[in-house]
Amino acid sequence: MTVHRIRLLGDPILRVQCDPVEDPRSAAVRVVADDLQETLRDLKARFGFGRGLAAPQIGVPMRLIYIETEEPEMEEPTILVNPEIVDAGRSDFLVWDDCFSIPDLLVRVQRSWKIEVRYRDLTGKEHEVEAEGGFSELLQHEIDHLDGVLMVDRPVGIDPFSHREEWNKHHGGERRLGKKFPRDASGVTPSLPGRF
Repeated sequence: MTVHRIRLLGDPILRVQCDPVEDPRSAAVRVVADDLQETLRDLKARFGFGRGLAAPQIGVPMRLIYIETEEPEMEEPTILVNPEIVDAGRSDFLVWDDCFSIPDLLVRVQRSWKIEVRYRDLTGKEHEVEAEGGFSELLQHEIDHLDGVLMVDRPVGIDPFSHREEWNKHHGGERRLGKKFPRDASGVTPSLPGRF
């Protein structure tokens, strides 16, 4: 297992549409999975946070993400092979998103409140998981990485960017997740006041 450097905004690998994994049981997939786990654990030890990492963030254009969270739907550290969102629900919420590939920047984005994700594990077995709120945001964020989409591509509202230090200074005690609201038929957030 290897701890990799995190690829930062501007690295072309972060904009690649990743190829699907043909054989989840292959040695190459296992190596990348182990490296994702080792790298995330190193980041958590150094920075005190982190719940997920996508293969492009360590320089591998493979549809693979590693999640390590205490959510009841996924209590054990999990590798998701070829994850795809199969249902995005009918409600959205706003969240101040962050990313190891764009350190110290938070971006207000709009995400689906509840999603259903289909994926395979390292044995090739298919699974589905439902996620809400912060867990839903995490999965959407990591799956975006597999499609070359970053949080800076999804800003919402006026002044949607904040340096982490400034955000902590002005909002430190507040949650970064906004309230759930029904999705407008157009898919556009009609207004921001009261959503956070």
